[in-house]
Amino acid sequence: MLLTAFVLVGSSFAAHAQQGERAALDPFARVLLVVAAGVLLWRHRFPVAVVFGNAAAVAVYLGAGYPYGPVLLMVAVACFSAIVAGHRRAAWAALGLLWAAHVLVAHWLYRWLPPSGDAPAAWTQEIVIATWVVAVVALSELVRTRREQWARERAERAQAARRRADEERLRIARELHDVLAHSISVINVQAGVGLALLDSDPEQARSALTTIKAASKEALGEVRQVLDTLRMPGDAPRTPAPGLDRLPELVEQAASTGLTVTVEGEAPRLQPGTDLAAFRIVQEALTNVVRHSGSRHARVRLDHTGGALRLRVDDDGPATGADAGGSGNGLAGMRERAAALGGSIEAGPRPDGGFRVLATLPLTRKDDDR
Repeated sequence: MLLTAFVLVGSSFAAHAQQGERAALDPFARVLLVVAAGVLLWRHRFPVAVVFGNAAAVAVYLGAGYPYGPVLLMVAVACFSAIVAGHRRAAWAALGLLWAAHVLVAHWLYRWLPPSGDAPAAWTQEIVIATWVVAVVALSELVRTRREQWARERAERAQAARRRADEERLRIARELHDVLAHSISVINVQAGVGLALLDSDPEQARSALTTIKAASKEALGEVRQVLDTLRMPGDAPRTPAPGLDRLPELVEQAASTGLTVTVEGEAPRLQPGTDLAAFRIVQEALTNVVRHSGSRHARVRLDHTGGALRLRVDDDGPATGADAGGSGNGLAGMRERAAALGGSIEAGPRPDGGFRVLATLPLTRKDDDR
């Protein structure tokens, strides 16, 4: 409504200024102005129809010899809306047809159209109008390009946020799996021992219950640490993440399940992420021995030559073939941890029997070299 009122008032002033050069405004001219402005109300829903309808109304208005003025502003608005909405060819076509119609009227059909006695328009005027058309198109294209760029940036930021959230969920899932799988395996074995010896050897059953209590307490502490990172993502962890310095604890816990673990080699000083990944890989490998192997002996070898840490966990087998109640995500989690650091995991049966897990982790991450 405001644009329509502005165009009507502005055109009245333009008619007064161009009196004698252009035809005076009459009811038909005002109807054309109202139509040209009115269709702009639907420019967001039907940009193509609006730009052509507006151009047609303005072409009739100018062809009838009515004065120049704010009528050209409506063309710019319609063209701008169409280009920004992505209908570039339609906007260019409408402007091209309008300019061609104006040239046809101003240099040929003016003899038969009002006002009477009109002379052909100067070509300099056509150059001005063509320049105006180019300026409108250029400004519209600039705004369209910027909007598309902003939309891409917003989409990229949203995708990056979703990717970070997915990675964080995966990290937490790995942590919870490794913590719970190991601790519950120890608890499961010790609970079986306790039940079997409850009547015949109460002291040994008491020892099994003590191991269950310690394992459950440790699991609760580590789960609480993982959940604290969810509640306070910006704060530092209250307790340090586990690393290979806690390897003796793993050996002791394995011993409580009847598994003897021999450790060969020493780990170098590792960065926190690599240290945690190495600890979890050894923990998961030993958990799998307890769950799936009939062997009561496992060997852990650490080697750090050639800029990489190599962890090898062997057992003599054979596989028990029993359902250990696992989720099947242990090896997948180990591979994900190694891949996140630029390392690799090899796992499979040994030629002489048993099972082997071989992890290779770079001592320096690529991101740290930059």
